[in-house]
Amino acid sequence: MQKIALPERPHWRDHAKEVGFTFADMHGAPYWDETSAYAFTLDQIETDLEDPATELHAMCREAVDLIIKSEPLMERLAIPEAHRDLVAESWRRGDPEIYGRFDFAYDGHGPAKLLEYNADTPTSLYESAAFQWQWFEDQLAAGVLAEGSDQFNGIHEALVARFGEVFEPESDLHFTAVGGSPEDYATVEAMGWAAREAGLGAHYCDLDKIALSKDGQFLDDEDRVMGVLFKLYPWEDLLRDDYADHIAGSRCLFLEPAWKALLSNKGILPVLWQMFEGHPNLLPAFFEHDIGEAIAGRGAAATDVAGAFERARAQLAAGHVRKPILSREGASVTIIKDGEIIEEAHNTDYAEHPRILQAYAPLPQFDGFRPVIGAWIVGETCAGIGMREDRSRITQDLSRFKPHYIVA
Repeated sequence: MQKIALPERPHWRDHAKEVGFTFADMHGAPYWDETSAYAFTLDQIETDLEDPATELHAMCREAVDLIIKSEPLMERLAIPEAHRDLVAESWRRGDPEIYGRFDFAYDGHGPAKLLEYNADTPTSLYESAAFQWQWFEDQLAAGVLAEGSDQFNGIHEALVARFGEVFEPESDLHFTAVGGSPEDYATVEAMGWAAREAGLGAHYCDLDKIALSKDGQFLDDEDRVMGVLFKLYPWEDLLRDDYADHIAGSRCLFLEPAWKALLSNKGILPVLWQMFEGHPNLLPAFFEHDIGEAIAGRGAAATDVAGAFERARAQLAAGHVRKPILSREGASVTIIKDGEIIEEAHNTDYAEHPRILQAYAPLPQFDGFRPVIGAWIVGETCAGIGMREDRSRITQDLSRFKPHYIVA
């Protein structure tokens, strides 16, 4: 894994405008940055990223099956009691999943370490699936990349295939996001593009324009019934909205399904460690509350957690990250090394939520930037990666997106 300086395409900004990539620059700084790219060997992609991501997703599905049978775990993950049956039933029915994104710390030598799973509403889909592929084709044609180079990117094709597997031809799907966010709309449009290519109908409606019919069905801004709704709006918020009371009776299939609320939650990290302690792609992780109980010798945590915590104590003491179970774009995250805070997020929007502690896996540094690898899961397999980098140890909403390629 190397970071290679490369010439930019002469007219890439014009192309970005043509295709609606309006957020290639944000707040006066580059978001898309092709002045360099990350280069991988095929073995690094297949052995260190692709296969582990697919395996981790299977492990996450096992974890869902465990959590829905456990009221204490539902409580730990802050699933509102009134809607726990909704979450559990969506799993028991087999409500289909479409996509998700693992975030890995990886330096080229492995094993990659799972930082978190954006399993419900991951963004940067358009950049990963489409714009970086166009970059690759252009740079290959220009001779900037050597003949025989490749990119780990079958994301769009996998989405098309997934929609085709799940839905009958000509089925109507609706897509929604909060209005006024170009990045969110780009993600939703990337999904809609794949659905249309799969032979499905794809209709967009701003989130705040969704209505409720007299018989309890959700309606779009043209009063069409929503039978299937892809919502770029997180379950942790939706389950706390007034509309949550109408979901069960709406006869609407939600994408992502309600059971994804258990995975797009940092509480999944200690559950995975409890189930698969020592797995090479996992970092020791614990609920902060459980650590306190274990140290005090109180409750079930004293039995269930104490041993695992003792085995991980030295690693956690050397460095750990404190994360709210519900947090986005690095908000309210604190990194502690040798007892000292070495970095904490300026955004504290999620500080009120319960927290986990996860062992610290330092991101590698290239020219002062620290990359995070996003491994995209479509259906149940890894279909490609996207990369973001920042000078900060905490990846944030304005961290740069970087293209990648596989060396010939």
